[in-house]
Amino acid sequence: MHVSTLTKVGFVLSVAALTLAYGVAANEFGWFPNFLLRRAAKQAQAVYSSWSPAPPGATPRVYERKGVQTKSADKMQPGLTLLASSWEHSDRWKPGLRLVDSRGQILHEWLFDRSIFQGGPSQRFDPERANIHGSDLLPGGDVVFNLSYVGMARLNACGDVLWTLKKGNHHSIAQAEDGSFWVPGVSRKPRIRSKRYPDGFPGLDDPVWVDRILHIDEDGTLLGKFNVLDLLYANGLERFIVQEHQPEAGTDGPRTRNITHLNDVEPLSPSMADEYPLFEKGDLLVSLRNLHLVFVFNPGSETVKWYASEPFIQQHDPDFTGDGWIGVFDNRDDFVDRGEMLGGSRIVALQPHTDSTEVLFPTRHSDPFYTDVQGKSP
Repeated sequence: MHVSTLTKVGFVLSVAALTLAYGVAANEFGWFPNFLLRRAAKQAQAVYSSWSPAPPGATPRVYERKGVQTKSADKMQPGLTLLASSWEHSDRWKPGLRLVDSRGQILHEWLFDRSIFQGGPSQRFDPERANIHGSDLLPGGDVVFNLSYVGMARLNACGDVLWTLKKGNHHSIAQAEDGSFWVPGVSRKPRIRSKRYPDGFPGLDDPVWVDRILHIDEDGTLLGKFNVLDLLYANGLERFIVQEHQPEAGTDGPRTRNITHLNDVEPLSPSMADEYPLFEKGDLLVSLRNLHLVFVFNPGSETVKWYASEPFIQQHDPDFTGDGWIGVFDNRDDFVDRGEMLGGSRIVALQPHTDSTEVLFPTRHSDPFYTDVQGKSP
């Protein structure tokens, strides 16, 4: 009886030791079920960290004040301001847009219910937890906006929904002179291949979210789309994927599904095209945050004409600003809460045809500012 008990104990301890050894090896070499466990842990962490009774996108307030403060009215940008957020209505938070004047007075409001996006194909984000990211006020009082990684909608001045497009639309909306829109989108689910790469994206062994550049007409019809990974590989820019995720080199590939993080698309207007010797009207200016990469490509030939990965870090909102210059919001996200390591965020400008770079803001006379995410250049 005593020998039998020792045998059972020895067997249990042996199984436990083997299980522990396999677990360590699976984590080190990526064996099954390492990927499934990592994904489950990330999902659990996302749910734990994101749940809140507050509306999506709410962040702690930095300054102990509220309302509008006007310090230099003569230096303010003229006109009205369109705000996208969520506001309390009948004991619930409701997303929408507000048009306000320089004193913060509400002149008009567009509210909507997230249920208009239910049933969409994208699995990236739940409409009930998504916030508005990307909006524009059109002549006549219509507004267009993205519910982040869910879809895009157009409302008239009365707040009636004119159309929705559920293509995982996110971040920016840029209207071309012909009235059509250029908008970032994302694949319905993580993918490992495309029509151009039916055997899989080289070097990417696990499925990733595939960002897309969407072309949409005024009525919400999808006119065309471009696969961002296809563009990178076709133009020899895949090295930026390796460069950014170099700590994972020699393994099974990057340990993230958010490879590129497309955050802006803007067409070069015919009225400004002559100011940019390297480009032509209709060329698209694109920003990929997670690769610290900005580039211009022709949507007809899918040829990248120019690109830059310096001097910015996790940049947003590149714009054609005139006289051959491109303005970029340089977040400079670092390892400190308020950006004290690198000195905060900046507005920088690049002139592709002269290979020139300037820092426009802050100046030596201004206070620093910092945002680790999002941001718009003036």
